[in-house]
Amino acid sequence: MKRIGFFDTKPYDKIWFEKLKDKYGFEFKYFESKLNSDTAMMCSGLDGVVAFVNDVIDEKTIDILNGYGIKILALRCAGYNNVDFKSAFGKLHVVRVPAYSPHAVAEHAMALILTLNRKIHRAYIRTRDFNFSISGLTGFDLYGKTMGIIGTGKIGRVFADICKGFGMKILGYDPFPAKDSNIEYVDLEQLFRQSDIISLHAPLTKDTYHVINKDTIELMKDGVYIVNTSRGALVDSEALLNAIKTGKIGGACLDVYEEESDIFFEDYSNVVIKDDILARLISMPNVIVTSHQAFLTDEALKNIAETTLENLREFYENEGLTNEICYQCTRYGNCAKKEKERCF
Repeated sequence: MKRIGFFDTKPYDKIWFEKLKDKYGFEFKYFESKLNSDTAMMCSGLDGVVAFVNDVIDEKTIDILNGYGIKILALRCAGYNNVDFKSAFGKLHVVRVPAYSPHAVAEHAMALILTLNRKIHRAYIRTRDFNFSISGLTGFDLYGKTMGIIGTGKIGRVFADICKGFGMKILGYDPFPAKDSNIEYVDLEQLFRQSDIISLHAPLTKDTYHVINKDTIELMKDGVYIVNTSRGALVDSEALLNAIKTGKIGGACLDVYEEESDIFFEDYSNVVIKDDILARLISMPNVIVTSHQAFLTDEALKNIAETTLENLREFYENEGLTNEICYQCTRYGNCAKKEKERCF
């Protein structure tokens, strides 16, 4: 039975992995701590590792895992900007869960918009105190407004369909437009200038890093809403805060934050948060922050577990790795993955 180290474990993580692990013949050793160069030593005696979005898989971590003979890292998430692939190539196969539930993330994005716009969170607190005043709770119709969607992969397209149900006009930007999506694609500048709400559904790359910044915010309509359920570093948090203070941005819905790795998923209710920007954002009446929970549905957790376990099965049964991340292969001019083999 293969022994797998499972890092950054929360109670909800275990439910489906425990239900399904015997089917695949794995034994999991759960760690609450995140995987990094300080905790990688706990992998001694293990056969593989399961990591999450805020684990740090850098060169030092990879070398430690390699020293223990570990050859497989299974990310139980879609994003992989936390992995040093240059160091991993030739040492560590990295697989991921490319799609667990696009509906979960897209629905959460719309839930944030509706909550902030119609002041549901404030109304809930009021009525809990038997305060039934509706002063200050005015929102606006989504019908007829323009939604700008940056990133039209599976999540972005599901989100576009939800917006269409509200009678919104959809503008999309993506370097690789989706065929037959009925999305009107425009360049980024046009999207920034015309959108009433901008929702981010793009991966974090060198091209998307701080796509929302001081200069791009200046292009936007006064009072625009910014929604981010993708990766925190798509938004320059300081620029966002300043634009909210001036009123240029009318509201922000954030399920991710660029400096979230040491904060999100943990309970700091009795601690003074040292991140001044995050503290200021949370204090704003026109900002909603959730703790990277957009993926958190039972269906998504089941899909994450099934895909992760299947990724591990493929590795140990010497099959091609369906969900291996292998863009490093392009450096060598011959991508084995095209032949359904492994990256190396």
